[in-house]
Amino acid sequence: MTLNDKLTEIQTRFKSKKSRFNSFGKYYFRSAEDILEATKPFLKELGVTVTIHEELISDQPMPMLKTLASLNDGENSIVAQAIVGVDLNQKGMQTPQQFGSASSYGKKYALGNLFLIDDTQDSDAINDHGKSTKSVKPSLSVNTQAFTKATEYLKSGGDITAITKKYKVSQEALAKLKQAEVHGTTTSNKQTAQ
Repeated sequence: MTLNDKLTEIQTRFKSKKSRFNSFGKYYFRSAEDILEATKPFLKELGVTVTIHEELISDQPMPMLKTLASLNDGENSIVAQAIVGVDLNQKGMQTPQQFGSASSYGKKYALGNLFLIDDTQDSDAINDHGKSTKSVKPSLSVNTQAFTKATEYLKSGGDITAITKKYKVSQEALAKLKQAEVHGTTTSNKQTAQ
């Protein structure tokens, strides 16, 4: 089996848990340690090793770390890399912690690149760290005060689109809103005709 075949074997069978919790963003994520732990069963089975090498490649305008993750079989190696900046202005951290944080990130992404770890469902990939400008729409259900106001709005000639933009509307509520909208249009047409 070639090294490429061994890497393919790991990439297709690889599973890594997300054991870390970010209390600020309220999500679980996987760390470099989680990824390395998940590779251990493959090492002896396939006769390979995984190594990580880091180097400082720049210090201006900010320190940049290059991380190389490699899969080796004693003769050949396959390497993936990640480059991360060290945020020296990160509040609440001393310089060693800032470098450690960047190092952990670099390792995680170099390993992710090597093993084709799909981070689309990982909160690191989708987390906005509290900077979202979109707010979550409140739900609109039947038999609520908001629903009563919405039906009154529609009966007086209002537009259902305005309601669906403001609220997440249940299917039952949507059906009843459409009835109220039809009733409102009919009433409005009768008044215009008089």
